[in-house]
Amino acid sequence: MTAARGFARYLSGIDAGTEVPPLGLMPRRAPWCQPFIYSSADIGALLELAGRTIVSLLRAATYQTLIGLLAASGLRIGEAIKLDRRDVDWVQGVLLIRESKFGKSRLVPLHPSSMTALEGYAQLRDQLQPRPGEPAFFVSLNRKRLLYAVVQLTFRQLINNAGIGAGAPSTPRLHDFRHTFAVRTLLSWYRAGEDVQSKIPSLSTYLGHREPASTYWYLSAAPELLALAAARQDTAWSAARPRR
Repeated sequence: MTAARGFARYLSGIDAGTEVPPLGLMPRRAPWCQPFIYSSADIGALLELAGRTIVSLLRAATYQTLIGLLAASGLRIGEAIKLDRRDVDWVQGVLLIRESKFGKSRLVPLHPSSMTALEGYAQLRDQLQPRPGEPAFFVSLNRKRLLYAVVQLTFRQLINNAGIGAGAPSTPRLHDFRHTFAVRTLLSWYRAGEDVQSKIPSLSTYLGHREPASTYWYLSAAPELLALAAARQDTAWSAARPRR
């Protein structure tokens, strides 16, 4: 449409009756950005570097736990920052994500190891900062909720200092922990021989996607995952092909 609009403008100089398509006539999608898939070594390096280089004990623990939670749950960074203390169900091992993207709320069950890490952080946080200024689960040194801009800056420093993603087609982002979680989950299902088609809606609900179609996008996010999906499809076609 952009090319047609430019050509129409050119023609309008010759023929006054030429109609130039208006801007916004067709929806424009943001350019696709290839996700960076973190390895276990990448995540371990980030956690180790945060603990070793961030001077404040509370701040180091905050970023170690925040990064660990993103990697283990696939939460959006905004959802993790928005967590309040009351949103953690210690008995059931579940997080309540309140009114996230699209205004949806959901429950996110966590592995016991993740709950243990959150509990350890909560105990240290309450010990070092017994009088918080806000009910936020993750707190800054000024006793308030974390700010995205500060988290993004700190994360970028850790990524650069750890040398993660050097030479990669796409720069590692906070949101790529979510991509990594989804891709790893799908990979584990394919390798285990699970019926991925029937399980994708549950992953979609867990991630808080509006519809399963958004989750299917991850099938093309990693070459290994795409190869497994293609191989599974080839096997299905071969089984369905009539024998002569």
